[in-house]
Amino acid sequence: MQNPEARMPAFAGQFYPASASALRKQIGSFLEPVKIKEEAIACLMPHAGYLYSGKVAAQTASRINIKDKVILLGPNHTGYGKSLSIMTDGAWLTPLGELKIDSALAKDILGRCRYLEEDNLAHESEHSLEVELPIMQYFKSDFQIVPIAFLFEETEVLAELGKAIAEAIRGRGLEGNALIVASSDMTHYEPQLRAEENDRRAIEAILALDENRLLSAAERFNISMCGLVPAYVMLVCAKALGAKSGKLVKYATSGDVTGDKSSVVGYAGIIIS
Repeated sequence: MQNPEARMPAFAGQFYPASASALRKQIGSFLEPVKIKEEAIACLMPHAGYLYSGKVAAQTASRINIKDKVILLGPNHTGYGKSLSIMTDGAWLTPLGELKIDSALAKDILGRCRYLEEDNLAHESEHSLEVELPIMQYFKSDFQIVPIAFLFEETEVLAELGKAIAEAIRGRGLEGNALIVASSDMTHYEPQLRAEENDRRAIEAILALDENRLLSAAERFNISMCGLVPAYVMLVCAKALGAKSGKLVKYATSGDVTGDKSSVVGYAGIIIS
């Protein structure tokens, strides 16, 4: 029975198919054979419409074991709600089913970071976290989530949040059973070659697990990576949980789909372990 209090999917039929069968078919069409899945601590996945970024996101998710607890970090594109917004109760619906929020873990994280605020408004009309869920559900039907959306950009605050998430995971004995997912597209609306060059700089910083290098590159080269802040927090958290390496699964741009290389958006899928 459908939960009447759950967050309804706001972008089904827009960013991805609204029917479960069509959704599964589309995600399946993106995949390549995978021999061994990795035990990832974190990952970076894009969040555009599946036509453009779905292959990158799906191939990234296909290469990792989705954990029982998934902490979702995404940019707040709408500007609604608090600067650092977490949901601590309820559930999210997608065409592939209901995902409950891990209230205990979410409230633990909330209690450990003085800048984080409980707020549903930031999440109601935001796509950056929603579009990741059906792709992960394709590989694992039942897991619990903790959704966090970001407008705030002060590095001291972000570092505190990254450490707070790691402390909550460790404190609850969830090492090895929690996955941090940073949702981000890369360069926006630049010519293909320029986008590839700038995205390479950002990707190299993420692969080096260097959150400050990532921020510096974004500032110096004006890299319009919308999930820069979630990626920063993800790196802080992943390193606090023992991450040692990063791996690029796939990079693509919207121009690879449309054929228009004059103004593209970049998409990267990265695994941190």
